[in-house]
Amino acid sequence: MTKPDTSGWTKKDWDAESYRLSGILITEAIAIHKKYGPKLLEHFYQAILASRLRRRGLEVETEVPVTVIDEGVKVDLAFRMDLVINGLMVVELKVADALRPVHKQQLLTYLRLSGLRLGALLNFGMETLMPDGYKHYIN
Repeated sequence: MTKPDTSGWTKKDWDAESYRLSGILITEAIAIHKKYGPKLLEHFYQAILASRLRRRGLEVETEVPVTVIDEGVKVDLAFRMDLVINGLMVVELKVADALRPVHKQQLLTYLRLSGLRLGALLNFGMETLMPDGYKHYIN
């Protein structure tokens, strides 16, 4: 995973990029949800969403592995992030009856361990994707 140099970014820069990426993500996710409906396999939604985001000009990585080093012990593939967009945003996909606090905690852990600041939860398990099937985070 290649992260862009964002060291000189201000809060305004993060907010603008966060809303830009989120807008594209939501637009495509809603279109997919309307076309195919809820409760299909997570991997199906991941593949179609990644493809659509790439067609919109975004750099999308799927199943991004993260290595964790704990007290000198390297744990390869400690976890995999479902999608990483433009090296900035982690997207965690779910197919569940509702987003739960544990889903938020999972995403926040991914952000902390990966060093990324933007995150989104998308739940394709609900009858309607918006507003309850999408949550956006800036860490």
